[in-house]
Amino acid sequence: MSVTADRTGRDAKIGIADTGVGVLDRAVAILEAVEAGARTLAAVVRATALSRTTAHRLLTSLEAHRFLEREGGRGYRLGSRLLRLATSSLREIPLRDVAHRSLERLAEVTGESAQLYVASAGSRVCVDSVQSTSELRTIVDVGAELPMTAGSAGKVFMAWMPEPGRQAMVRRAKKVTEQTPVAEDLERELLLVRRRGWASSAGERQPGVGSVSAPIFGAKDFLLGTVSISGPTSRIGRISAKRYAPAVVAAAREIERALGTSI
Repeated sequence: MSVTADRTGRDAKIGIADTGVGVLDRAVAILEAVEAGARTLAAVVRATALSRTTAHRLLTSLEAHRFLEREGGRGYRLGSRLLRLATSSLREIPLRDVAHRSLERLAEVTGESAQLYVASAGSRVCVDSVQSTSELRTIVDVGAELPMTAGSAGKVFMAWMPEPGRQAMVRRAKKVTEQTPVAEDLERELLLVRRRGWASSAGERQPGVGSVSAPIFGAKDFLLGTVSISGPTSRIGRISAKRYAPAVVAAAREIERALGTSI
């Protein structure tokens, strides 16, 4: 069994698929387990119920193909080859197509740039972006890979991660700017994000840039992505961010409804 997380943050068990190609099924289960936070060999064995010998053999093979990478003494994480494959398919994913009109409306309503992010290999990748018409605005290019541990969109992804993966990421978090929360401060912020259903940041990833983000959930409350707005902290600051939150959350719910009708 591999592990992921639902909207409440509880671990959700997902059975290993049986397609008749056992090696592939087990390899996919290992990738899912690592994505959910199982980093060491022992953790992968517990998450997948594979034998230690089989898990080790598959981990070694996945590392050789760069689907997994070692993190020093911390074990494994998703590898660079997965990120490249994901980035090359950004223009084809249904989420981007369905969400684009909502991003346009969000940018129009708020006057700020709007972005759509998905998680990839421990980072977040911008898969769509609509720029503000304001002369003073932020620009995030489609395909940009940004840190998970700095900025409001990253905090949304972290807030709904399974506990082992979230704790490991919090431990690794480093200050990007003086405003970047780390350690206990970051944990407190993630609890707040889960409680209110949205996140904000001001100068945490880049000085002078603020943002507000909300989660997009799919079937079985699986976190699909994050919708965000960003702009100068003179407009999106720690206090003023609250007035943008309803519009960002509404855009996330609109995307969820559109996804439901498109399936």
